[in-house]
Amino acid sequence: MPRSADNKTERFQIRIPPVQKAMIARAAALSHKDMADFILDKIVPEAQAVIEAAEVTKVSDRDFTRILDLLEHPPKPNARLQAAITALPDTL
Repeated sequence: MPRSADNKTERFQIRIPPVQKAMIARAAALSHKDMADFILDKIVPEAQAVIEAAEVTKVSDRDFTRILDLLEHPPKPNARLQAAITALPDTL
């Protein structure tokens, strides 16, 4: 993911032990990338995966069909649900 000159960028500083910096520099050189591009190529997909895992709920086809059916044909409210609705404050 080469950085283009017209994209705005921000500096991100991190302190790492010299041994780890040397290892990253070597891996970047072996990949024919500078350290920033090497690090971004590795960390951005990982960040996207973490965000997706936190924000996306995956369900089976069977469960998805059941959810859609419940949304289209919700069950009638029972006494407990009606009592809970009645107990809600008027400010909602």
